[in-house]
Amino acid sequence: MKQFPKSLQQKLQQREEQNALRQLPIPNNLIDFASNDYIGFAKNETIFHETHQLLLDKNIKVNGATGSRLLSGNHDLYKETEDYIAQYHYAESALIFNSGYDANIGFFSAVPQRKDIILYDELCHASIRDGIQMSNAKSYKFAHNDFEDLERLLQRCQTEPVEVYIATESVFSMDGDSPNIEELTKLSEKYNAYLVVDEAHALGVFGEQGEGLVQSLGLQDKVFARIVTFGKGLGCHGAAVLGSQNLKSYLINFARSFVYTTGLSPHSVATILQSYKQLKKEKEALEKLKSNIIFFNQEKMRLGLKPIFVYSKSAIQCAIIPGNEKVKNIASQIQQKDFDVRPILSPTIPEGQERLRFCLHSYNSEKEISEVLHLLSTFVF
Repeated sequence: MKQFPKSLQQKLQQREEQNALRQLPIPNNLIDFASNDYIGFAKNETIFHETHQLLLDKNIKVNGATGSRLLSGNHDLYKETEDYIAQYHYAESALIFNSGYDANIGFFSAVPQRKDIILYDELCHASIRDGIQMSNAKSYKFAHNDFEDLERLLQRCQTEPVEVYIATESVFSMDGDSPNIEELTKLSEKYNAYLVVDEAHALGVFGEQGEGLVQSLGLQDKVFARIVTFGKGLGCHGAAVLGSQNLKSYLINFARSFVYTTGLSPHSVATILQSYKQLKKEKEALEKLKSNIIFFNQEKMRLGLKPIFVYSKSAIQCAIIPGNEKVKNIASQIQQKDFDVRPILSPTIPEGQERLRFCLHSYNSEKEISEVLHLLSTFVF
């Protein structure tokens, strides 16, 4: 075998020296405060069995899509599922992508044109930033959830006759906080900008039927595009871009991550459809998750932990513990007590902002929440 390139070996060694070398974890049976399976759909047996039954009822005995959706891979379940998703989210159309990453790089690399401008929150997910890097548009970041900074940039954009896109998330994956969506829609209208919101961590969490933050506020018609992903609250795989019929047609023609890839299998698309149908009637899990979020916030107040946590009303709660070595050590101690809590290290987030991320679920008990926060308090104080 040919020798591994020295430049790559040096980069791996540098990561190791920084105590930041990523490795695939071994599955465990610890109490889950790490996964994005917010309402337990990934292990929901009803969804599993109903997906299987749907395929039997439609006599679908195919393992794969067989090709790109523009060739042989656009099987019948796609239209049924996209129509259902669009109706669920009060959107004109929905276009399914293979993953949230694919949806974001496809959208941001294709939609903003040369000389257009993208203004994005500095904490936007890597998939949004990667899509922006692939775009021909100019891009500028604004300070996190700072709309004065955003408006300053919007005012500068008024000097040129170009389209302006504002990119943000309804729940930020590394902080768990949310922007003021209502204020954002007003700003986008004031400056005639196109607002794009990634709802990856809001689907299955916010709204009476888990529809996401934008829709729960009744602001879906004021947003140019919403990106929803299914690997978190819906517990399966894939994503969709919600928007106008024209936007769907444009993405089908120009989004390279859509055009040049094999479609999802019928089983994957059937699982998405059945997960949405389950979400519509899953009142208990949604209410339990909301109750657990409130209880978690009450407990961190009671234990004096509030100062180290980022403000959040979502299922993502982050305790800032600077230093890769320190946060890894505390995570390890908590894991030894049977709780699966993961450290988020630099360079994933800026140096000095290392943190423990607690992901809350409908199936976590109040006892488990109290115990894991009590452990945290003993290790940090």
